[in-house]
Amino acid sequence: MPNAETEANAQPRPSLLSEPADSARCSTAEISDEVKRKIEAVRATLAGAITCKGDVCLTCSFQAEGMLLVKLAIEIDPAIPVLFVDTGYHFPETYAYRDRMAREWGLNLKNLLPEKTVAEQEAEHGLLYRDAPGQCCHLRKVAPLHKALAQYRVWITGLRREQARSRAALAEAAPFTLPGGTQVLKLAPLAAWTTREVWYACEELSIQRLPLYDLGYTSIGCAPCTSLPSDPDDLRSGRWGGQKLECGIHVDVAELAKSH
Repeated sequence: MPNAETEANAQPRPSLLSEPADSARCSTAEISDEVKRKIEAVRATLAGAITCKGDVCLTCSFQAEGMLLVKLAIEIDPAIPVLFVDTGYHFPETYAYRDRMAREWGLNLKNLLPEKTVAEQEAEHGLLYRDAPGQCCHLRKVAPLHKALAQYRVWITGLRREQARSRAALAEAAPFTLPGGTQVLKLAPLAAWTTREVWYACEELSIQRLPLYDLGYTSIGCAPCTSLPSDPDDLRSGRWGGQKLECGIHVDVAELAKSH
């Protein structure tokens, strides 16, 4: 459940689409035309990657980027595995939205669970999300996802460079090494997209959004570690109280070894 501070600050805010355009020189029609071209480019990328053999997966936290990719991916393969890391700490709104969209879209949803339940972990370690968020993320997000990814050849993700400075050099396609040495091809078809373009695309494709966006959230993870953004220019400034930028899911162990 959201913490008290989050609940107190969660007042309705305008949609991102109602904010000023990215550039005064771009009309709504021009932005829309560009987004339509980008949608077709992503469709082409996905068509080239998805084999319909079950060896390609897509991770989705049911935020806008993931939903956009899911919508386009199931046009090609309705049975593509959609991986959701179920930490047990998500907002009730996230679970309700996940279940509704999975049902309406007929998704092949794979809910990835940690080894221990929330109650078991808290009984053993206390509130790790408060005292050791890195360890909590590893146990409840990183380990379950990396274990699941080892059975696939291609991993499609909704990461974008604009989301955080830690993602500024994000490649649209790159090998990703998992613990144990298994490599998958990691695709980020939206790497160069802006937030505004994502939202226009969702409008274009009639994708209903996660209701938490209407409360002002811009990056949505586990409820105890997600608050409204403290910096309007930093989409992830509401994550982990500023203690860190990433949960560790996207840390390539081969690249990590090189840096040490």
